[in-house]
Amino acid sequence: MTLFYDKRFRAYFYQFCAVGIVLIAGWLMFVTVSDNLAKQNIATGFGYLDRQAGFIISETTIPYQETDTIGHALLVGIANTVKVSLLAAILGTIIGLLVGIGRMSRNPLLQRLMLAYVEALRNVPLLLYLFLWYAILLVALPPVKEALELAPHVYLSNSGLVLPSFTFEKGAVFLRWAVILGIIAAFFIRRTALRRRIETGQPNHGGLAALLALVGPALALVIMGGVAITWEIPEAGRFRITGGLHIRPEFVALLVGLSLSVSASVAEIVRAGIQAINKGQWEAAAALGLQRSRVMRLVILPQALRLMVPPLTNIYLTVFKNSSLAIAIGYPDLVMVSNTVMNQTGQAIETIAIFMAVYLGLSVAISLFMNWYNGRVALKER
Repeated sequence: MTLFYDKRFRAYFYQFCAVGIVLIAGWLMFVTVSDNLAKQNIATGFGYLDRQAGFIISETTIPYQETDTIGHALLVGIANTVKVSLLAAILGTIIGLLVGIGRMSRNPLLQRLMLAYVEALRNVPLLLYLFLWYAILLVALPPVKEALELAPHVYLSNSGLVLPSFTFEKGAVFLRWAVILGIIAAFFIRRTALRRRIETGQPNHGGLAALLALVGPALALVIMGGVAITWEIPEAGRFRITGGLHIRPEFVALLVGLSLSVSASVAEIVRAGIQAINKGQWEAAAALGLQRSRVMRLVILPQALRLMVPPLTNIYLTVFKNSSLAIAIGYPDLVMVSNTVMNQTGQAIETIAIFMAVYLGLSVAISLFMNWYNGRVALKER
């Protein structure tokens, strides 16, 4: 019993008991639900994932056919969700950075325009904006039979944007590894060049060497004939456009809505981060003769980044979860595909458990990555 006087032992013991109680309660709930469903002759378990899907998904990030399994269809929904969330986070961060800097401008007109932009996007529900962008795309663009030809074999209509596409006949795997190798080599070359420049104070050609290392392996593979590409050219018919890459209005409306919503929040984080930097940093940089734009880029933003990373984590988690609103405008994300699966199989509990686990897992992955990055850029105590 002397162990109970040890604070560390008691802390671990209480946590163990709490986790055990939660697991037991969860198991009892699962057993109860399974028994009730069995009494009503309702199928349970995850065996349905191996059945044939039998339904069409209008837009896919990875290859998919109706004859594929339900599990593969759910993977398509996950891939679509990750794709639109990642693109929205990147575009929203870029736009938000520019808007946040614009809010700190000395030009009063630009300041007020950026303020109006932020307030308009932050104070209106995202779902209404999704409906707005989707309606604008459907109403403003012509029908398919009157599609605008923006360039040779590039068509724009209310069914989306159609571009020439290509497929790899051979060498896709080698090209992917060549790109990865180029990125790794460019990173280390650039890092070594920066360290040497700091140590010696002399300029070097590290940027050019990193660029050559980035494109070199892939370019060499193409020149040696290790990659074969087949182009698919879209052709406009009377009622539809066949071939090519189709970018549908649902995806565009969702991407625009999410990106602009993210940008408004990022802009406020950027503004707060910049204002948190002591004015003495501005004055010291100006005393060295640096222009205001260079002061912002080289002095202020690197310091403000340390303050902006923690709140940015919440923004990226939010944009990933807000992508579930895609079901309102018909974009086939994980939630929409899951609803189709539930309607076909009737196994709602298992399907809901799957996409809840996916959202939880990806949210934890985002949080872990941002916490790691925050640890890298945070100031270290001497």
